[in-house]
Amino acid sequence: MSTSAPLHISGKAIELRGISRVWDGKPAVDELSISVPAGSFTVLLGPSGCGKSTTLRMIAGLEEADGGRIEIGGRDVTRLPSAERDLAMVFQSYALFPHLTVAENIIFGLKVRRTPQAERQDRLEKVAELLGLSALLHRKPAQLSGGQQQRVALGRAIIAERPVCLMDEPLSNLDAKLRHEMRLEIRALQRQLGFTMIYVTHDQVEAITMADQVVLLNGGKVEQAAPPRELYTRPATPFVARFIGGPPMNVIAGAALPAVEAASPGCLLGLRPEALVPDADGPLATTVTGVEYLGADLLIDCTLNGAPLVVRVHGQREIEVGQPLRLAFAIDDLHVFEGETGPRRDDLKETLGPLMRS
Repeated sequence: MSTSAPLHISGKAIELRGISRVWDGKPAVDELSISVPAGSFTVLLGPSGCGKSTTLRMIAGLEEADGGRIEIGGRDVTRLPSAERDLAMVFQSYALFPHLTVAENIIFGLKVRRTPQAERQDRLEKVAELLGLSALLHRKPAQLSGGQQQRVALGRAIIAERPVCLMDEPLSNLDAKLRHEMRLEIRALQRQLGFTMIYVTHDQVEAITMADQVVLLNGGKVEQAAPPRELYTRPATPFVARFIGGPPMNVIAGAALPAVEAASPGCLLGLRPEALVPDADGPLATTVTGVEYLGADLLIDCTLNGAPLVVRVHGQREIEVGQPLRLAFAIDDLHVFEGETGPRRDDLKETLGPLMRS
């Protein structure tokens, strides 16, 4: 076994400056600007078709940007081929060679680049030990579980010792338990090795549990780029409010409350299900339309002047469909938005909150 120092990779900052990609005359990515600090873990999150994988492929050099500039480590790589961008990539499909062993799959890229055999072996031992693959090096991919195959794909990326690693929905083929385990492993590896990670997913749980920064995309544009906690506590737009959280934030039109609508026409009001508290003296008079028992929690569907609301309470509470339910909330938990496409308006909370109680 090698006695050399443990593997560590220094990350590089990535800057996307107004990059665009057009498909059939329509922008898939629309003048996108993102800053990724060196050594950080950034997740590109969003619904299908929002442009996250296209953005990743432009960073990788697998798609050509129609406009803008891509910098890695301060170097303009916008027009450079993928091989000259000093990065590694892990795909949704593991893309392992079925006829090669685990060891041969991991070192394949090093052989292509004619890395000396002694160095290949040294790197292989480090990576195999790091990923718990040392006892599996002689096996073929068909003899491995899904999680083990994913580790081999990770090993092939890590052994290249690139400062940037890109991952395109790498866990989507795994079951829920394995996804949880691999989330922990990937995040721990990134922290331990120090490379810069950009990770694409449509799964908000992956995003908020793994990332230093989440970039939420919608229609090829950035809705918000922030740490996970900020996206949850201070969503910048109604889209962010509805996308982050499970169940998502209740976002209702101010028109559901006449006093609010009169004070701020067209505004939207946001309250997370866990911020609404059943209270006999609460200001919001609702009617229960559905109850979903989840064990520890109870999800209550109700309506407020025709507007739907979801409330999360302790699972042992007895709630019946059709019963009236009054709800209270703290002003600090209220979110106000200037219409469907407007910005967040924290300055209106103290004005509109009391009106919701009248």
